[in-house]
Amino acid sequence: MSKTYRPYSPHQSFLLPPSPHDWLPEGHLAYFILDLVAELDLSPILSHYERELRGFPPHHPQMMLALLLYAYASGVPSSRRIERKTYEDVAFRVIAGGTHPDHTRISEFRRIHLKAIEGLFVQVLQLCSKAGLVKLGHVAIGGTKVKANASKHKAMSYERMQKQEEELEKKVAELKDKAKRLLDIAETTDAEEDARLGPGVRGDELPKELRRSQDRLERTRAAKAALEAEAKANHERKKAAPTAEKSTGDDDDEPGPQVSPLPSHKVPANADGNPTPKAQRNFTDPDSRIQKAGTNYVQGYNCQAAVDAKSQVIVAQAATNQPPDVQHLAPMLDRVIANCGKAPKILSADAGYFSEENVRAVEGRGVDPYIATGRLKHGEKPPVVRGRKPAHMTTKQRMARKLATKSGANVYKQRKAIVEPVFGYIKEARGLRSFLLRSLAKVQGEWSLICTTHNLLKLFAAAAR
Repeated sequence: MSKTYRPYSPHQSFLLPPSPHDWLPEGHLAYFILDLVAELDLSPILSHYERELRGFPPHHPQMMLALLLYAYASGVPSSRRIERKTYEDVAFRVIAGGTHPDHTRISEFRRIHLKAIEGLFVQVLQLCSKAGLVKLGHVAIGGTKVKANASKHKAMSYERMQKQEEELEKKVAELKDKAKRLLDIAETTDAEEDARLGPGVRGDELPKELRRSQDRLERTRAAKAALEAEAKANHERKKAAPTAEKSTGDDDDEPGPQVSPLPSHKVPANADGNPTPKAQRNFTDPDSRIQKAGTNYVQGYNCQAAVDAKSQVIVAQAATNQPPDVQHLAPMLDRVIANCGKAPKILSADAGYFSEENVRAVEGRGVDPYIATGRLKHGEKPPVVRGRKPAHMTTKQRMARKLATKSGANVYKQRKAIVEPVFGYIKEARGLRSFLLRSLAKVQGEWSLICTTHNLLKLFAAAAR
């Protein structure tokens, strides 16, 4: 008597059409995203297609957006991997409705609608707020450096550009002389030319070495010219700054909340408007900058997030190419207020954000700041506070004393547990190693998409509970 097994027929066709709702367990993230996308306002995306009624019907924008959101939430941002997943992964097949968008269509959809997708961050944040996940009792601000889609070895300083331009000009001139001599010899007889160059070759082609050197020279010149133009524009902007400040005094009556502009790295310029010798430009992604990440340096961007203590929901986000964090504090707080409609009670940030101007800016917005004034060495204990507060203390001294009190220390130590796990989860669990897109505008859109899906996952977890 042989063992009896359950029926198994992998090549058996379905006798009745299967339902996609039978393929995944109830309450799966894919179903949640499909339902959520159906509730979002997609008019900025849909209006793009409604302008032209002719042509082959495109994939439904609702499906394409759900596919992107699920892919980023699952740590699969590559358009080629997303296409492959629509064949191999059940959840992707359910969202795609059995269709298989080409990776170029997925990439093009993201490119065309990146700005509109960026606007979905606030819509998802509002849903988180309605679900009770945002309280604004304590918001912590932090930044993390994310690698650009470019190598730091493709960055070159202005000083090095000048030297390489001279070297390449000399090399190109030498190679042109060499090529001319070769062409003169090649013109003696057709037989000699065929014997030396081979049949089917005209003999007047530029040598490969010359083409490579000429291309490098043109790229270096273009990067050098762009760096000079950016430095010149920055120099002129600085000269015009006092006049601009005076002229903006009449614009204080504009309605709506005033949001501080995000910082942007400016090419350092000399007094004559030329780039300094150490000013750099990357050939692959010119907007990216060298960023210090711990003890290492990466070619990348500074990604900011303001996180609510209640459920670690991101209430404001931004990506810039300005390496220091200090200039991001006021703009990020303004974005928290604009996104949520009110200011948080407490704001905490590490020593990288401290300046007396920042403390005054936070207090001026009615928020209680807890910003470290310096970094303690490993094992070093903060000073003990006793007695009355001395008179005539500076803003920095007042903040240091505030954080040294028992209550201040208890508030500030929460900062690390609020914001740092968010960056750790995005980088480690969801696999963010570098951005796929290039240029500051596209990186801002991609970071917004990453933060939107982070909040979406928080909303999904709350719904499951």
